[in-house]
Amino acid sequence: MADINEQTRLQRRNKKVRRRRRIIKIFGLLGILGVLAVAVAAGYFLIQLSSVTADTQEELERGEKSDLRTEAVDLQEDNFSVLIMGVDDRDGSNLEGRTDAMVLATFNKDEKTVKTTSIPRDSLVNIPGRGEDKITHAHAYGGTDLAIESVENLFNIPVDYYIKLDFIAFVEIVDALGGIEVDSPLAFTEQDSESNPNAIQIEEGEQTLNGEEALAFVRMRKQDPRGDLGRGERQQIVIESLINKSASFSSINKFDDVFDSVRSNMRMNFTFGNLVSLQGYSRSLDDVESLQLGGTDATINGIYYYQLDQGSREEISETLTDHLEIEGTNAYMPEQPTSGSPSAGEAPVEEQPAETQAPVEQEEQPAEQESQPQSESSGEQTPYFSTVE
Repeated sequence: MADINEQTRLQRRNKKVRRRRRIIKIFGLLGILGVLAVAVAAGYFLIQLSSVTADTQEELERGEKSDLRTEAVDLQEDNFSVLIMGVDDRDGSNLEGRTDAMVLATFNKDEKTVKTTSIPRDSLVNIPGRGEDKITHAHAYGGTDLAIESVENLFNIPVDYYIKLDFIAFVEIVDALGGIEVDSPLAFTEQDSESNPNAIQIEEGEQTLNGEEALAFVRMRKQDPRGDLGRGERQQIVIESLINKSASFSSINKFDDVFDSVRSNMRMNFTFGNLVSLQGYSRSLDDVESLQLGGTDATINGIYYYQLDQGSREEISETLTDHLEIEGTNAYMPEQPTSGSPSAGEAPVEEQPAETQAPVEQEEQPAEQESQPQSESSGEQTPYFSTVE
């Protein structure tokens, strides 16, 4: 009888362990910076998670529903999208600076699949109320709402939820998880989070990165011959690694470090109930497809831009519309460049936002692109639709 009771107890314990691991996987899906809020991978501590959610939840000015939706989504019934943003907060702007990374993730409930699209920070897009400018400036001009509206304009699909975190959170989360494993396509040196030059050395090939090294890995662009496209692919390598690490992470003692970092360095519009509803996606971890926006490097009035290819944008828009299973129209496409647009040879006029100081463009164009003509044909065209396996 004692043996039977012991066997029953072990079975129950194993079920709890499996359930905890499944919940860890659920929240790992959202842990993306490239971006990514992997801190919620500790979600099975329900009381702790509830407290963290209350501290980090920040509703959008638009309300809970996208203007491209007829009604708010139900995570138990509907497909949905999440915009993950890494914010450059080194100037102490309290998560209100430029976005250094943007990844749009769409979730399909029936297929249990996830598609992620990395949006290059220097992409020349239409920012509502601001005109043509780099998408990285949208958040600095108008906060989360304007960043989301700009992405919705870009693909003409609703952005239902968001997660944004700063460099501090990213570094501390990676360290709390004991580092992440990546296979780097190239070797390079990069500054650290305190702008110390050449402080970080990344080797080519497989290696384990700590938080500072992982941050350098997702931020470096100038030494990558593929520029923004290469950086986007490295961000998605980190996404996959964070998902895998959060799914297998078992050192419970470190979860307190994750929670502490998230409380002060992350914001999202997920409620506690939303996060609990996500457990149905635990089986989708092995089916995360990464998409890349094709485009051309362009130098306009001495400023570097990534000029998106219209065919690539249209195809990704259709792919995401199908994945969300929504009735979509043609994705937003700006009119052909005119003599007054940046893409025709004039740099955007950076007016002072009403409440936020205009982003200061400090980056020099990549060395590989310095002598390129100021036109759309100035760089090598990337494929219309690039899928990263």
